[in-house]
Amino acid sequence: MEFFEKLLEKADIRINGSRPWDIRIHHPKLGQRVIRQGSLGLGEAYMDGWWDAEELDEFFNKILRHKLDERVKITFSNTYQYLKASLLNLQSRRRATQNVQHHYDIGQDLYTAMLDKRMVYTCALWDDAQDLDEAQEAKLDIVCRKLKLQRGDRILDVGCGWGSFAKYAAEKYDVHVTGVTLSKNQAEYAEKINKGLPVEIRLQDYRDVREKYDHIVSLGMMEHVGYKNYRTYMTVMRSLLKENGLFLLQVIGRDTSARKADPWISKYIFPHGMLPSIQQIGRALEKRMVMEDWQNYGPHYDKTLIAWFDNFDRHWDELRDRYDERFYRMWKYYLLCCAGAFRSRTAHLWQIVLSRDGIRGGYQPVR
Repeated sequence: MEFFEKLLEKADIRINGSRPWDIRIHHPKLGQRVIRQGSLGLGEAYMDGWWDAEELDEFFNKILRHKLDERVKITFSNTYQYLKASLLNLQSRRRATQNVQHHYDIGQDLYTAMLDKRMVYTCALWDDAQDLDEAQEAKLDIVCRKLKLQRGDRILDVGCGWGSFAKYAAEKYDVHVTGVTLSKNQAEYAEKINKGLPVEIRLQDYRDVREKYDHIVSLGMMEHVGYKNYRTYMTVMRSLLKENGLFLLQVIGRDTSARKADPWISKYIFPHGMLPSIQQIGRALEKRMVMEDWQNYGPHYDKTLIAWFDNFDRHWDELRDRYDERFYRMWKYYLLCCAGAFRSRTAHLWQIVLSRDGIRGGYQPVR
């Protein structure tokens, strides 16, 4: 434990201290578990009640800001995860459906309690917003404005979630939207809320779409694509986009390139989810797309995740009959450790506007 005590001091974190970000240890073998299993062991130990921190988000902000995660010895578990990701396509067609359903089909009651009234499960924009509902509507609107939507346009929404973008764009901009998802739960909900609108929802892999569209939008879907499929993803997007169309890609990114997902996140939250780097996105774009605009909204995701946790925590008494206390600790850990990652500026939220061959005369950025 002396090793961890000295390590944590570098980030101004004390063991069994009194400050909100200090770690309180309840099990003497926590250090051994973390050394043996890395981030997976740290997360599972939290789920098991081996340790706590009053402000998990700030605890992780300090950990990541001071890069303490890079100072813990590489474990056999981490090495195995790296080799597995390198040798196998963990986001193949068959695995993609399993990966998506693991997370998004948990239970509609959970997401209804946690999200805004439109059921938007991606980063909100808070500049002029008073609450989560306003912040999510601001995000949907700036996406539409960045795509420069015109009445009658045909839009493809890749990974359409619960149909929030499709509904907003169809109602506010009078466009036709085709949404594709691999989640049965999301598809059913999206069809229901978009009934009567020029919106088509498909339970379909993006690789199986064949039509051409005026514009394409993808909000928080590339994180499920996997590094082995980045070039395929961009090739498919180019093939589906009309000559003068725009593709808006919103994706969580990381500073350094990786070939494996975080073991705890992969096991409990997003199976085989993977965050791309600027370099990986750039390589995937070569000879496929032209980058017209790139904007980082990372700090907005910190605030969004805190709002989601506050909603989840406030509605826990309504959810606890279906989800046990270990699930509560798992979901809390997920939301707040991610908030800490964005606060530390080691995780980012990028909105990237792309075109097939460059917009003649140049693209006018929207802010």
